[in-house]
Amino acid sequence: MANQPKKENPHAYGAENIQVLKGLDAVRKRPGMYIGSTSARGLHHLVYEVVDNSIDEALAGHCDRVDVFIHPDNAITVIDNGRGIPVDMHPTEKMPGLELAMTVLHAGGKFDKDSYKVSGGLHGVGVSVVNALSEYLNVWVKRDGQEHYMDFIRGDTNTKLKTLGKVGKEHGTKVTFKPDDQIFTELRYDYSTLASRLRELSFLNKGVTINLTDERAGEERTETFHAKGGVQEMVKFLTGSKKPLHTEVMYCETEKDDIGIELAMQYNDGYAENVFTFVNNINTHEGGSHLTGLKAALTRRINDYASKGGFLKKADFSLSGDDVREGLTAVLSIKVREPQFEGQTKTKLGNSEAESAVKTVVHDWLGAYLDENPRVANAVVGKAVSAALAREAARKARDLTRKKSALDIGTLPGKLADCSLSDPALTEIFLVEGDSAGGSAKMGRNREYQAILPLRGKIINVEKARIDKVLSNEEIRTIITALGTGIRDEFKLEKARYQKVIIMTDADVDGAHIRTLLLTFFFRQMPELIDAGYMYIAQPPLYRVAKGKQEFYAFDEAERDVYIERLWGAEKHKASIQRYKGLGEMNKDQLWDTTMDPERRTLLRVGMDDAVMADQVFQTLMGDDVEPRKAFIEANARFAANLDV
Repeated sequence: MANQPKKENPHAYGAENIQVLKGLDAVRKRPGMYIGSTSARGLHHLVYEVVDNSIDEALAGHCDRVDVFIHPDNAITVIDNGRGIPVDMHPTEKMPGLELAMTVLHAGGKFDKDSYKVSGGLHGVGVSVVNALSEYLNVWVKRDGQEHYMDFIRGDTNTKLKTLGKVGKEHGTKVTFKPDDQIFTELRYDYSTLASRLRELSFLNKGVTINLTDERAGEERTETFHAKGGVQEMVKFLTGSKKPLHTEVMYCETEKDDIGIELAMQYNDGYAENVFTFVNNINTHEGGSHLTGLKAALTRRINDYASKGGFLKKADFSLSGDDVREGLTAVLSIKVREPQFEGQTKTKLGNSEAESAVKTVVHDWLGAYLDENPRVANAVVGKAVSAALAREAARKARDLTRKKSALDIGTLPGKLADCSLSDPALTEIFLVEGDSAGGSAKMGRNREYQAILPLRGKIINVEKARIDKVLSNEEIRTIITALGTGIRDEFKLEKARYQKVIIMTDADVDGAHIRTLLLTFFFRQMPELIDAGYMYIAQPPLYRVAKGKQEFYAFDEAERDVYIERLWGAEKHKASIQRYKGLGEMNKDQLWDTTMDPERRTLLRVGMDDAVMADQVFQTLMGDDVEPRKAFIEANARFAANLDV
């Protein structure tokens, strides 16, 4: 797409459109302020920042292809066919637009409403932060018939802007960077993490083709993401192997009060609710005003249809939000000129106008859709009524047994060994597999701030059960009571009795299964707990290597072999090795030293960053369909080398 001369197009994207707010300071000193962390999360965030610039060009209608390469040394290249970053001289800053964008914080075209109507990169910090945190960054720009080049070292200009030659009508930007090993603790990119985000972006920006290529030895592969149907295809992807109640994905795309609204929905025969919301391609994990509008419109419209159709004639209740969303997979993507984010992770939309716009659009559209598609309407409303009846049955059962029920928050379960401190910020609870390990944990813990809840057997698979069945499971009722937050619509994070919930299971197949069942429960019934960063997985060792009074604990075979070599050397055949098949094989001191002592233990925090893919994994592993589960296990078999099968 050729660029128009400035005279003919008052909205041309040139250097004068880049507004400078502040210089690039302290990014290298405090990188976490800009990218969240200097571990794997921050590492991948660098790629997202560069790709988001390309996607913003697509949102502006100037780009339809993005290529991402992971090079053998874990450097990254991102190429797009957008307009190309401006290279002309900025009128006030007296430097090329490209250099300005790369070296000055808060410098970018996103502040100029004519250059970009909406964008995901709202703060103009993206590419300059990537530059500051890279060992090197090289940029090629094809624009106005010429190719230009600059390169930088750790944020500083190394090669001034130079013109390489003519390129005809080609246009676009190519950025190659390598994360700085002086900054990052993790330097290896995970292909699946990048693929998940790029797949998501292709769904949210229909028609844009995104290619991901891994050039690393032994891992070579290329994947193309292109969704002609946009979020409709995303809903089909998320529904996966579940049986839809209606074959056609319900779809609405419109604009209201200068807000672009795109919604796709499909109901299935499952019980989980999967609603994902996005604002300018940003995944709003914490929801916000747009989600509130969607939920309100859904509940009101489906209640209206149920009343008109006589579905609730004999009932003394109306359909709740949970009822109308049971088995729903939905993706809501809106485009807002100036989104205002709030919440713990800045992924909760605060714009009040978004709520009214979404509520009005969905209310009117859904009403017409249900009237025009009575077969779909009857299936959807019938499922909601069935869910309401099950909810009422569960409520009555709880009311009848409230005095002795484990759901009575005022009465903590007898098997819980609570801690003496009451400040949630200082306390943690271990959900421990089995009474034997629970006994060792109770004896070995620090009673001041560590609580122990032993779990007997395997909890119910919530992926295949309605809420009344879930709440009939004693172990689940015990967990809910111990944590104090309630579940689903009654969930209140501020009532959490602990801010660390640690799943501690055996390092074998059964332990992995129990861990997955528990994670499925928390993901489906208490996702806010995960989103708040309160959920962890303990990492007990697999081996103990000893010689005399010297002992080391190893978490895998490679670490075990290192300790064998260190202690035994040439006499490694004489090594004393203990293989732990379960937590119960450890005494209280060993369990404390390896798994519970905050000074020495290893905990994995469970995150919601990849909620879309997490939903797919839970559905695949815990659902009814065998074939997808088999394919998943075969595809990921190399990660199961340490399982005790």
